[in-house]
Order: sequence, then structure tokens, then C-alpha cells
Amino acid sequence: MKNIAIVAVAVAGLALSACSTKTEENTVTGENTVTTETTTDTNVALDNAGVAADNALDAAGNAVSNGADAVANGASNAANAVSDTTADVANGQDNVAGR
Repeated sequence: MKNIAIVAVAVAGLALSACSTKTEENTVTGENTVTTETTTDTNVALDNAGVAADNALDAAGNAVSNGADAVANGASNAANAVSDTTADVANGQDNVAGR
């Protein structure tokens, strides 16, 4: 009986040590999984930030372009107004002169 008990304790001890090693391996695997997921999340966040920055730069570029167009249109409108006024004055002079 004593021999059976000693063998049983030895087998139980080996089983526990095997489980203990497996637990350490699982912990390392779990840590690697967390690290991989964290890295993936960080990369996605950086990609999203890059896209947002690109969109902001595009929007700023569009705003500058629109502003330049507005200035050009304003200058053209002013030139047209001067031309129209000059023509109106000339027509008024013609009318006064009876032409």
C-alpha cells in the first residue's frame, strides 16, 4: 500500500508540474496575443489619424482655392462694373448730345 501511495504521489506531482508549465506557456501566449492586439489597434489608430490629417489638408487646400477663386471673381466683377459704368457714361453723353 505504501508503494502505491508513493507512486500515486509521484504521478500527481508530475501531473501538477506539467500543468504548471502549461500555465506559464498559456500566460506567455496570452501576453503575446494582447501585445499583437494592442499593436494592431495602435496601427489602426495611426492609419485613421493619417486619413483624418489628409482630409483636413485637402479641406484646407480647397478652402484656399475657393478663396483665390473668390478674389479672382471679385476682381473680374469690379473690372466689369468699371467697364459697364464707362459704357453707361458714354451712352449718357451720347444721349445728351442727341446722338
